[in-house]
This record gives sequence, structure tokens and C-alpha cells, in this order.
Amino acid sequence: MTTREECVELDAKDPLASLRSEFSLGDGELYLDGNSLGPISKSARAAVDRVMGEWQSELIRSWNLFGWMDTPLKLGDRIAPFIGANPGEIVVADTLTFAIAKLTLAALEQRPDRHVILTDVMNFHTDIYILEAVAQYAGRPVTVKTIDRNELAQHLNNDVALVELTHVDFRTGEALDVAEITQQVHEAGALVLWDFAHTTGALPVDVTSAKVDFAAGCGYKYLNAGPGSPAYMYVRKEWQDKVNNPLPGWLGHARPFDFEITYEATQGIRKFVTSSPSILALAALDGALEVFEKTDMTAIRKKSLALTDLFIKLVEERLPGEFTVVTPRDHAKRGSQVALAHSEAYGVVQALIRRGVTGDFRAPDIARFGFTPLYLRYVDVYDSVEQLVQVLNNGEHQADEFKVRNAVT
Repeated sequence: MTTREECVELDAKDPLASLRSEFSLGDGELYLDGNSLGPISKSARAAVDRVMGEWQSELIRSWNLFGWMDTPLKLGDRIAPFIGANPGEIVVADTLTFAIAKLTLAALEQRPDRHVILTDVMNFHTDIYILEAVAQYAGRPVTVKTIDRNELAQHLNNDVALVELTHVDFRTGEALDVAEITQQVHEAGALVLWDFAHTTGALPVDVTSAKVDFAAGCGYKYLNAGPGSPAYMYVRKEWQDKVNNPLPGWLGHARPFDFEITYEATQGIRKFVTSSPSILALAALDGALEVFEKTDMTAIRKKSLALTDLFIKLVEERLPGEFTVVTPRDHAKRGSQVALAHSEAYGVVQALIRRGVTGDFRAPDIARFGFTPLYLRYVDVYDSVEQLVQVLNNGEHQADEFKVRNAVT
């Protein structure tokens, strides 16, 4: 049986332990929801304060004095190592939903004789909504087919233009094989668009070696850049002069300050910038990325797997038979979360929150816990499971007040 003392010893040896102090977390905060919204870092707050000062002192002059206009590209290059991209292949702009819409339309244009988009029936619902909406406005008949991702090979044929998948399943935490699936899609003559919402900042991928065509990810989960943080778009270098931004705007123009009536796209990834960047929001992302520069994705991934292994082990040791661990045991197939299935999962999560342990609920029966190695300690995992044990033993999850769900679960 794993003890709390053993977890304290693991923390003492943890090379990432000092990074917790970079975040504004209370000593008693047991935050297992960084896969939904990461906490604020001191560097993120400082970066926003700095830009507020620039705005206050220099007003519109700041665009030139502080290089605000190039921020989407500079931040893109800083994110690139997280997913194995090259400089000049990522731009930070819009939100994840808009990014997926832009990239989907851009990809469809490259396969004009194909009329099917494949996606996972268990994909995040907004991805499916957007794909279906894009299909309606594609300018030609396009069908979105939702399939069992494990049966992808059976659906790949000469009519498939694009496959859009989320790398890490938001409910179960299962991680797909980016390289294998991308190769499979390319062999069928189709293009691939990956959603890295639950990937970026949590586990490394290599889009360059996998020859990924397009990808997008958000900044508010494992990157800890705040609610509604801007997203990023990845376009493989070889596609950049071929694809078009379906929502062209003045900042993607070759000469934005010539104010020409006719649109002429600029070269490279910048063409996917449509409108003025949200400088204050980008400042939070800028500051948040400073924490990552004190470590690397290899160390983050190693600790992530150790934390999730520990959580699963403790749950099964102390609450045998109470939960079904939905998240894969295989490290290669696991993201940075653990999903526990329980018939009263919503009540379990709410009772834990009352006890100071923050996780979240995903319908129909998933209690979901995210493990962010930058600030989470091994002893936090132990203490969280201790509170889970108390909830179950005392029947706190069955309280009448938990029969009605909150608007945000």
C-alpha cells in the first residue's frame, strides 16, 4: 500500500518541484482540472501588467515600439517545439473553434474532387458542429461522416478529402498515434487536421516527422494562458503557399497599410491572421510560456505518466471496485488525465470540490482529473485520493443538492 510519506519523498526528488512556486496556488489547493483551465502563473500576470503599462504610456505608438503586430508569429515560434514544428509554421490567432474552421476550409480547397470529411463520433462536440457547418458553406457538396476512430481504415477511400481527429480524447484521456494515423490518411490520398487541445503543454508530439498537414490547439488548458486564451494554427511549410485563408483580413494582406481594395495574401503562415490580434490576451500566453522554458517536454511527460500511474494505483488500492478506470494503462495511449467511470460521477466531483479537490464531470458518467506536472505534487495526488475515499465512505456524493447539475460541470 502506497503511503503519504513515500509521496513526500518523491516530491523531494522531483526535478520539477520548484516550478510550483511559479503559480499562484494556495498551499491547500488540490487542483486536478488543468486540462480544462490552467491556473495563473506569476509570469503571466507580470506579462499582462507589462503590456498594460505599454498601452498606458505609449498608446497607439506601442504597435511599433513594442512590436505588437508580430506577436502572433513570435508566440507561434515559441509554441512550435511543443509539437515538433519548425519556426514559421505556427501562428497564434482566434480561438480553437475558428482555427479548425479556417483550416478545414483551407484543406478542402486542396482536394476539390473529394467530398467527404471523416471525424470521430466521440470527438469534442464543437469540432463536429464546425465541420458540419463548414461542409454547408464549402461551395460544393461535402458530407461529414462521424465514425468509430478504430475503424478509420474501413472508411478511407478516394472520396475522403480530410480526416479531423482530436489527439487526446477529452473524456477518456486516450491518446491516438499521430504518426500512424497520419500515414494511413496520406496513403488514401486525403489530408489530416489534428486538434491538439488536450496535447499541447502536456505531452510531446512530432508533427514534422509525422508529416502532419494541419493542426490547431488552445492556450487555456495545459499552457495556462487564461480563460479564452487565443489558439494556434499549424500549417506545414509545404502547404503555406498553396492554401488560402478562407476568412481573409487586412492583417493577412501582403501590404496591410496600403489599404488596397483587392486582397493579396502575404506569404507564409501570417496569411492566416485575419484581424487585429488581442494583445492583452497574447500577453498572458507570452508570460505563461516562460514557465515552460525552465524545463522541457520530456521531463513534463515523464512526470505526467508518474502522476497518473500513482493516481490509478491509489484509487485501485483504496477503493477497489468502486470505479472503472477508463483511461488506457498503456503509456503510449495515455494523455495527462485519468477518467473514472461511476454511476454517480457528477455527485462525486461536486463532493470533492466541496472538500477542496477540483476535478470535473463529463457526461454521461465520467469523473475527470487532469495532471499538470508543472505545479502538481505527488503528495497532492495522495491527498486527493484520501478525500475521494472520504467522499465515498461517507456517501457525500449522494446528497440531494447534487441531483441537479450546475451550468458548468
